[in-house]
Amino acid sequence: MRHTLPLTPQFYVTAPQPCPYLEGRMERKLFTSLSGEGASQLNDTLSKQGFRRSQNVLYRPSCADCAACLSARIDVAQFAPTKSQKRTIKRNAQVTRRATSPWATEEQYELFRDYLETRHAEGGMADMDVFEFAAMIEETPIRSRVIEYVDEERGLVAAALTDVLDDGLSMVYSFYDPDLQADSLGTYMILDHIDIAREAGLPYVYLGYWVPGSPKMGYKAKFKGLELYVGGRWNKMRNPADYDAERHPLKTDPIAEQVANISLPDLRSPRG
Repeated sequence: MRHTLPLTPQFYVTAPQPCPYLEGRMERKLFTSLSGEGASQLNDTLSKQGFRRSQNVLYRPSCADCAACLSARIDVAQFAPTKSQKRTIKRNAQVTRRATSPWATEEQYELFRDYLETRHAEGGMADMDVFEFAAMIEETPIRSRVIEYVDEERGLVAAALTDVLDDGLSMVYSFYDPDLQADSLGTYMILDHIDIAREAGLPYVYLGYWVPGSPKMGYKAKFKGLELYVGGRWNKMRNPADYDAERHPLKTDPIAEQVANISLPDLRSPRG
C-alpha cells in the first residue's frame, strides 16, 4: 500500500505485526527512503515531526489500534538531574567517552550480542548477525557518530549510535554491558548526551519513543525537560497517566490524512 505527496519523497506503510510494547496490539509503520543529496535536510525536518531513522529509512508508528508511541526529546535548557541521576553520574566517574566515525567493530558486536541475549532475547533484533550489525552502524546517509563508553578496568561497557541533527542529537540505538545493570549505563548515556548537546549548543536530545503503559519505556519519563510530540506539535510532558487515552483506537488518523499533514523541506535542486 503506497501513499504519495505531490512532492517526493514517497511514503509507504508496513504490514501489521505484533507490537513489541503493548501486549495484544498490532503495529505498523509509515516510512520513506532516506537517500540522495537532501538526506540530511529530510532527516532534520521529519525528526521534528516524530520520525526516527533506521539505516536509510525514516519511519513513524502508524497503528490502527492506537497512537500510544509518542516521540520524546529532552529540552536541554530545561533539564536538571534528579538526585538519582546525580548518583548515576558519580557511579560512572571512571567511564570515559570516545566518539568515533560510524564503523562497526568486533568489540561493539560482542557487547551488542550480550545486551540482546540478556535484555531483548525475544525482540526483533535477537537474530542479528555481525553483517546486519555492521549495516545498522555504517549504513547512514547523514552525519552520524558512534559514542563509545570505556571503563578503566573493564574496557568497552556501552555504546550509542547517534545522529547529529540541526537542532540536536538523536540517539538511534544504544546498548551496554548487561552485567553492569546496577550502574544504570542506559541512563548515564542519556545524561552524557545532554552534556554533549549542551557543549555543542544544540537544544535537544531525541530519545525515540515513549509509550504509556509500557514498563520498557518508563525510564524516559524520569528526565526533566522531556517533551512529547502529540497532535502535530511538541509539548512538555504532563503526568504520565494523562496519556493513557492515546491507546484508544479513535486517536488514530487515517493514513492519507497523516501523510497530507507531513511538512516536507524543498528538496528540489536550485536552478543555475
